[in-house]
Amino acid sequence: MKKKFIIPIAAFIGSAMNLHAQNLIQYVNPFIGTGAVDASSLSGSNFPGATVPFGLVQLSPDTQAGPDDPASGYNYNDKTIVGFSHTHLSGTGVSDLFDVLLMPTTGEIKTVPGETDKPGSGYQSAFSHKEESAKPGYYQVKLSDYNINVELTATAHSGLHRYTFPQGNEGHVILDMNHSLNKKRGYWQCKIIDAQIRQVDDKTIEGYRIITGWAQLRKVYFYAQFSKPVLSNEMVDGNHVYQNNSIVNGGNLRAAFNFDTKDGSPLLVKVGLSEVSIDNARENLQTEIPAWDFDKVVADAQSQWEKALDKIDIDGTLEQKQIFYTGIYHAFTQPNNLADVNGDYMASDYTIHKAADKTNYSTFSLWDTYRAANPLYAIIAPDKAAGFVRSMFRQYETYGYLPIWQLWGEENYCMIGNHAIPVIVDAVLKGIPGIDINEAYAAVKASSTVSHPGSPFDLWDKYHYMPEDKQSQSVSITLEMAYDDWCVAQLAKKLGKTDDYNYFIQRSENYKNVYDASTGFFRGKKSDGSWLTPFNPMSYGGNGGYPYTEANAWQYLWYVPQDIDGIISLFGDKEKFAEKLDTFFTLKDTSSEKNGNASGFIGQYAHGNEPSHHITYLYNYAGQPWKTQYYVSQVLNTLYNNSFSGYSGNEDCGQMSSWYIFSAMGFYPVNPANGIYDIGSPILKNAVIHLQDGKTFTVTVKNASTENKYIQSVKLNGKAYNKTLITHRDIENGGTLDFVMASKPNKKWGVK
Repeated sequence: MKKKFIIPIAAFIGSAMNLHAQNLIQYVNPFIGTGAVDASSLSGSNFPGATVPFGLVQLSPDTQAGPDDPASGYNYNDKTIVGFSHTHLSGTGVSDLFDVLLMPTTGEIKTVPGETDKPGSGYQSAFSHKEESAKPGYYQVKLSDYNINVELTATAHSGLHRYTFPQGNEGHVILDMNHSLNKKRGYWQCKIIDAQIRQVDDKTIEGYRIITGWAQLRKVYFYAQFSKPVLSNEMVDGNHVYQNNSIVNGGNLRAAFNFDTKDGSPLLVKVGLSEVSIDNARENLQTEIPAWDFDKVVADAQSQWEKALDKIDIDGTLEQKQIFYTGIYHAFTQPNNLADVNGDYMASDYTIHKAADKTNYSTFSLWDTYRAANPLYAIIAPDKAAGFVRSMFRQYETYGYLPIWQLWGEENYCMIGNHAIPVIVDAVLKGIPGIDINEAYAAVKASSTVSHPGSPFDLWDKYHYMPEDKQSQSVSITLEMAYDDWCVAQLAKKLGKTDDYNYFIQRSENYKNVYDASTGFFRGKKSDGSWLTPFNPMSYGGNGGYPYTEANAWQYLWYVPQDIDGIISLFGDKEKFAEKLDTFFTLKDTSSEKNGNASGFIGQYAHGNEPSHHITYLYNYAGQPWKTQYYVSQVLNTLYNNSFSGYSGNEDCGQMSSWYIFSAMGFYPVNPANGIYDIGSPILKNAVIHLQDGKTFTVTVKNASTENKYIQSVKLNGKAYNKTLITHRDIENGGTLDFVMASKPNKKWGVK
């Protein structure tokens, strides 16, 4: 178990009484997942800065001049801050964004970032966690080198800074339009194509930049206002310094704006962003932050977070509440609404469109989030779930297929599969309003038939598996495409499209064609039908050049969520299936070769990456549910904590958090598109889900504790219940699910 480092934030202190009537943001710790205990561990790659639910702006400190790892730009273990940029990614494995960085300074004007491992270089500053705090919608830090107190808050499209300078000093604000992800990175390379900074008047600046990176081509426009007049400026284009220019253009732009701050009164800066135009950035800012009331903006942001957190009330230990509500906070940090306040957004073909509902979401980390985060939205935020789906349709309209990993409205083709499909099918089958079922079917069918990078359907139809000599990551792609095809088949069935149903359900069984009975694993196969050799089920693949994606053969052995009975048949029977699971959870990996995403180990189970996330629940299907209870409890109690190192791997846009949220309440969607939740081992005393129609679904747990991990009995709506699953219909109808727990297993409960 990781050592726990409890962050002392006073806002966490609160009573456990009647949570629904309380301030739930007190339990959110934005520092969870912002660092690792040591260099050999993974962090959650989260940022601690200010944002609102699903907002475009995430105003947060960057602790590196060229962020790369962690991808959020903030590492809790770093000692310096280079500035505060307005856009960040939360929990991802690849970095991008970091737009419009501001940094307040005093003394000598420096416009070069400096080296973060060299104190005193550039305009960076040292800082201490003792003088740093964060809560939803608010971040604060004291910059030690300048004795400046920085406070940040945000709205959906805008950020607001409050800088308190020491008395008797002239203050500067550095604007760095060259700050970005590491430009020396050898993949998804970053380059600033063009940028502009313009001083409009003595209190206003504006500009833009066009930049490549993980998102292929992004346009970011800003409009900013200062609460005090600019006395003078220095604008820098590369090595050229211009005194008191009104405008500068180029690919490497910075500027210093100088102010009279000798009286010690705060300098405020408000910044509006847009992907469409400077005019829209101005409109966003003027609409969302019309005045200079910093505390009101904080209060408004916290009100939005309180409403989001209030979807579920829980009772448990303080640590459980902090992990749980921070989990909801992280799950609601993205996707991000790129549409401006007037509804304008840039479509994936770079044309400007207008959204009637004024939303166009992006940051779809679908390989991760379809497993649990999207099913969570379907329960506690169905209106947002519908908005996400409608936004996905827009890529289908321009690309001809749905998103794989979409960032800033653009497809970057990161990861494998076509997992917008299960998200959309799940939403439709659950009856979430606001989604056109015929449009949904057209989009998921096209995404399963129109070949695109990572999905060569001509190979799929010719070989009925992916040959490794023609498509790398072949085993993982075969298994994941088979699942996606099952999802398409379910929607075809609902619409009475029998021929399509038969076609896709047959394709969903293609996983069997890469099962090697002689080894007992899914295995890479060539186009001539021969197995790829040599074969070592412990060897890891990354994101190309090997049959497995960020995993090994052990971890992908269990990825057939649409046909678990089919896997059991491949193994022989339930007993042999359970024996294989036993080996999986106890087999130690003695090799030094591991993928960088592999972490959080229990045997070969690696909770730090998504392919393992459903596997603890598979004992339910083997007739041994007490083992599911044992391992779910172990993950909940040892692989999460409330410190900066609180996650066992990248948080991945809410997926790691959503696993905890579901599992802590006692159930989890093994197949995230069939409307079924498998029962595990609840750790909370109770949880109340507030549904959109006013109904509630309540989970109560008698004898909840770390030791009492085993289910003794269950009641659903007051009646004895012996199934190891509940349905989405059970939840949406409202009711109660009551558990009685103990320290020893009841091997009769849940066994068919």
